[in-house]
Amino acid sequence: MQPLFQQGTGPLLRTLFFVVLSATLMVADQRFNQLEQVRGFLSGAIAPLRYAVDLPARFLGWSSDQVRSREELIERVNALERENLRLRARQLKFETIRSENERLRTLLDSSAEREDRVLVAELLSVALDPYRQQVVVNQGERNGVYAGQPLIDAYGVMGQIINTGPFTATALLISDPNHALPVQINRNGLRTIAEGTGEPDRLELRYIPNNADVRVGDRVVSSGLGGRFPPNYPVATVVEVERRPGEPFARVIAAPQAHLDRSREVLLVWPDGAEQGGIAANGDAPAADADGTASPTRGRP
Repeated sequence: MQPLFQQGTGPLLRTLFFVVLSATLMVADQRFNQLEQVRGFLSGAIAPLRYAVDLPARFLGWSSDQVRSREELIERVNALERENLRLRARQLKFETIRSENERLRTLLDSSAEREDRVLVAELLSVALDPYRQQVVVNQGERNGVYAGQPLIDAYGVMGQIINTGPFTATALLISDPNHALPVQINRNGLRTIAEGTGEPDRLELRYIPNNADVRVGDRVVSSGLGGRFPPNYPVATVVEVERRPGEPFARVIAAPQAHLDRSREVLLVWPDGAEQGGIAANGDAPAADADGTASPTRGRP
């Protein structure tokens, strides 16, 4: 291999030649722009090399942006999920408040149709087993609540107060097996007794003769007999009539109008002439059972 620069006249002349050529090319390019096309050609020729050299840096930058963007997206998604959870919790609370307002509005609209004095109460506890169907309300003697006072909701009669305290009272529901309520068929005025069966959706209408005019769909209302429940309050709707040959009475089943297993707000009613606190209008209170609660007296209308 011959060295490029060697001692002697040949190498010196070649060096001088390249120096003069370089100077000529620089002057021509600077003063006359004669090498513009050559520069463009060379720039295009080495462009792939430039991209190849810049590719690792570009890849690292792109990877960094992708990682940062993914982390930002994950954080934003987590933040949105947390915000969505908070908003859903608030929505559930608003839905509960709206439903409660609707129930209270329905309850108050129902009480506006009555001329009797009423008081809104809220259920504190509920016992709906087959042998004991009672509720506890958050109104007591300090509000004038008395034993034997009728209890209704926005749809019909629920029961009556059997035990009172200073701040709460216990009510016996009409579905309790120990409860009996004088009623009448609204269509024809036929009087009977609605007795509880231990099931919140079934009452039995007693002492109806087999040939009595009773039909499925008949509306049953309180008769007002006995002086405890005001007359004409909705009680139930007849859902089953079984006429039994050889038996003196038919078997009639009715569904309570009141929402015994769903209502949360109820109305305590003071019928016309009833004392505001103390005893019922007829001066009688339910007799106390052995456990201290009271049961109404069953009887014929």
